[in-house]
Amino acid sequence: MSGMVVLAVLLAGIAGTFSDWLFMGVLFHDRYMRYPEVWRDGIVGGQDRTAVVYSAALGFVSAAAVVALCVLADATTLSPALEVAFFAWLAGPLVLMITNGFFMKLDWAIVGAHCAGYLVRFLIAGIAAAIFL
Repeated sequence: MSGMVVLAVLLAGIAGTFSDWLFMGVLFHDRYMRYPEVWRDGIVGGQDRTAVVYSAALGFVSAAAVVALCVLADATTLSPALEVAFFAWLAGPLVLMITNGFFMKLDWAIVGAHCAGYLVRFLIAGIAAAIFL
């Protein structure tokens, strides 16, 4: 079973990276510059890709966490795995992104896109857990 867990994490991490590209890179791309002062200099100019690499790596960590939660909750079919993923999203990224939106100068379309992106990422991990566990 451990091999299947690793496979679920790898596939969820890869698919999640593409969903991040859509929700956090393409969607509302022009709105990121509404408040350019909140971004690091290298990020704004596109010269520094370090943050992108680190965030992609952390995406695999979140995929592993959702798959692990599914294992711990014995959520090995689709509906329970999606419930675990949804509640993990509700307790973590949703609250964090909205709270950041209150305190940081971020366009609310960006906050919404990031919330949706994290939900999709977590649901992908839940689906992977249901398929491979």
